[in-house]
Amino acid sequence: MESAAPADFDCQLPDDRLPEILAISRRMNSERDLGALLDLIAREATSLLGCDRASIFLLDRETNELWSKVALGSQEILRLNASQGVVGHTVSTGEVVNVHDAYRDPRFYVAIDNRSGYRTQNLLAVPLRNQRGEILGAFEALNKRAGAFHERDEACLLALGAQAAVAIETAQLVGSLRRSQDELAEQNGQLRREVQRRFSTHGIICAGPRMQQIVRLIERIRDSSVSVLITGESGTGKELTAKAIHYSSARSRKAFVALNCAALPDTLVESELFGIERGVATGVESRIGHFQKADGGTLFLDEIGDLSLPAQAKILRVLQEQVFERVGGRSPIRVDVRVLAATNKDLPAEIAKGAFREDLFYRLNVIHIQMPPLRDIREEIPLLANHFLSEYAKETGRGPRRFSPEVLGSLTTRDWPGNVRQLRNEVMRLAACSTGPVISEDVWEVIPPPPVRRAASSKPDAPSVPRGTLKDAVEDLERRMIVGALEATRNNQLQAARQLGLSRQGLINKMKRYGIG
Repeated sequence: MESAAPADFDCQLPDDRLPEILAISRRMNSERDLGALLDLIAREATSLLGCDRASIFLLDRETNELWSKVALGSQEILRLNASQGVVGHTVSTGEVVNVHDAYRDPRFYVAIDNRSGYRTQNLLAVPLRNQRGEILGAFEALNKRAGAFHERDEACLLALGAQAAVAIETAQLVGSLRRSQDELAEQNGQLRREVQRRFSTHGIICAGPRMQQIVRLIERIRDSSVSVLITGESGTGKELTAKAIHYSSARSRKAFVALNCAALPDTLVESELFGIERGVATGVESRIGHFQKADGGTLFLDEIGDLSLPAQAKILRVLQEQVFERVGGRSPIRVDVRVLAATNKDLPAEIAKGAFREDLFYRLNVIHIQMPPLRDIREEIPLLANHFLSEYAKETGRGPRRFSPEVLGSLTTRDWPGNVRQLRNEVMRLAACSTGPVISEDVWEVIPPPPVRRAASSKPDAPSVPRGTLKDAVEDLERRMIVGALEATRNNQLQAARQLGLSRQGLINKMKRYGIG
């Protein structure tokens, strides 16, 4: 015999069971691990109803399957189609099903007993609904020890199922949040390792003694908190050096905060550096400054030489005391910040002009790193050029590229007034305009190389007025320039063509025209 009723049927919950169900609910609501919660629910339902077994079947809507643990404490998961068995009927219809003789009920799924070796005699299944009325699965009890399940058992299992649904959803949400948190932690760890790999001293490309000496100096001072002044021309990698100091140090897990002092108006110096309190002016909200953002980490003050004298005085005080107040604030804020500063100006000359404070200079210049211009470290150019070319290939997904020896030689011989930044832009330009896997001298026909800058002679030649026609004068000038370029390059036609802004074939044609051997 069996009975089926809608889930919202009017069964009175026995008063003597109410304290037990409330106690079970408290235990369920304190458990956040889903596996342990399902074991707890099954164990408590078995005791409450006086049966052999109880199980929760949860609905997987993506696969349209019901899944449940085979037994208490088991890691084996039973899965069946959501339309199979008594629990499938309960989930699809929302009915309470009370079966007195399982093997005579056509809805009973015998394969589960055959698989487990357990023999089901009678069973009770109720839908598991959340507070929104959505069916999450089914709650099933097997083999009442004394007779068959009755209406009191149905009411108890429904009441317990309502509490179990809330606890299960909470545990699923907590589990999802924990997984997301673990994924974020893993992603953050990977990003941190990638940033450290990219910006630590391991990311500095160096082959020659000058850059290797800088790397060794960074590794010596990385774990101290002394201030460092980094000087050099624009584009020599001053910020990269500052990042290498930070990401090689014990402060690498804290923030690296960069501030361009050249772009900082005098009216915003204090609020940007130290922050501002809410209500200082109409519509102003509270905001922390760069010193507080860098607490425990590193503050990089780029173009420090462009700060005004009043702003320099404010920074000097913080460097001395590591204490400041926000604009409009009254409470001192103490921070632990390592300050790195950079400039392309000659600070001693600025001090002599009265444009930079001498005491601030000595406070910043505890360690001095002078970044060499690229023209002085030409041995680094091939490594840098190939590195930038690899970056371009990764960014565009166009496959690996390489330079021909002639192009790499041309890159190495230039002056690069814009230093590493200019070299990178030129490599990107060459890679974008080249179609094959090898960037060869043919690329100059598409984008002629910029002229090589040469130092002016101390005594320029007096201009001479050419004789004859304008055409004769132009031809004479071309002939002399070609001969001069060939002499300067020891008759290397490719290099001479680059100097003159010609393709190699264009140079050969002109040499034939003018009878130059």
